[in-house]
Amino acid sequence: QVQLVESGGGLVQAGGSLRLSCAASGSIFIFTINNMGWYRQTSGLQRELVATITSGGSTNYADSVKGRFTISRDNAKNTVYLQMNSLKPEDTDVYYCNAVHLTSRGTEYSSWGQGTRVTVSS
Repeated sequence: QVQLVESGGGLVQAGGSLRLSCAASGSIFIFTINNMGWYRQTSGLQRELVATITSGGSTNYADSVKGRFTISRDNAKNTVYLQMNSLKPEDTDVYYCNAVHLTSRGTEYSSWGQGTRVTVSS
């Protein structure tokens, strides 16, 4: 079992910044985490990728956030961050942390956090 706890969401005006954090904890399988990332979802719609980062530091971003958001991670703390700058009202959503890790069977599993709400006012 791997638990992911997000923090840092809130209300901000357009053009402002927020920093999301997600800490992984639980069993020894947190040491098998490879990819970590952030996704966002509006109720009733499909969850969409925001940004991902591998254990080696390679990153991938959605086109809509390139140049504004930066994903980073601290492997020693099993924590991933999302720095969000120049926020727009369309960034309003619930943001979910994701981590891909191994299970006791040696298979890959994708764990999710509970979500943190980001609201950007115009």
